[in-house]
Amino acid sequence: MSEANKILVVDDDETVRLSYQRSLQTAHCNVEAVLSGEEALRAMEHENFDVVLLDLRMPGIDGMSVLKEIKRGWPNSEVVVITGYPTVESAKEAVRLGAYDYLAKPVGPAEVINAASRAMNQKKWTLRREPSGSDAELGASTYRMKTPRDWHGAASPSAGSAATIERNTGSSPLG
Repeated sequence: MSEANKILVVDDDETVRLSYQRSLQTAHCNVEAVLSGEEALRAMEHENFDVVLLDLRMPGIDGMSVLKEIKRGWPNSEVVVITGYPTVESAKEAVRLGAYDYLAKPVGPAEVINAASRAMNQKKWTLRREPSGSDAELGASTYRMKTPRDWHGAASPSAGSAATIERNTGSSPLG
C-alpha cells in the first residue's frame, strides 16, 4: 500500500476503535484512531486522511456534525459512517451530507477493510479539476480521471488522453 492511503478511525468505544485500527493495519494501512469528534477535527487539521470511519453517537460533537465539518473543510476525504444505532433517517441524512457509505454495527474485520477499500477506490475515481494551458486563461477546464489501482483494463476510446490508468502492484486490497 502507498503511504498516501491514510485512514482515520473515530469511535468513542475503545474496543471498536482498536479492532478497526488492527484490522486496517493488517491490510497495510496507515491508521490513526481517535475517540471523539473534537479529536477527529483536530487530526484532520494536521493530516490529510483519504478515508474516515466515523461513529455517529459520541460525547461532545456528534458524528453528523463531524461529517458536515469534514465535507466542508476536507471534501476530498471519503467518510464511511459506522453506527450502532442505524435508522433510515440517519442513513439518508449521512448520504445527503456526503458520506460515501453507511454501515450498521457490528462490523467485522473483513467488512471494515472492504468498506475502507471501496471508499479509497471511490476517491481514486473522483474527477479532479485540472486547468490546462490556454483553457485556463479562458476559464475552461479539463478533467483528469484517476482510476483505481486494481483495474487492469484499458482506457476506452472515448476516454481520450485525459484518462490515467494505474496498475496494482501491491498485495493490499487498498493498494
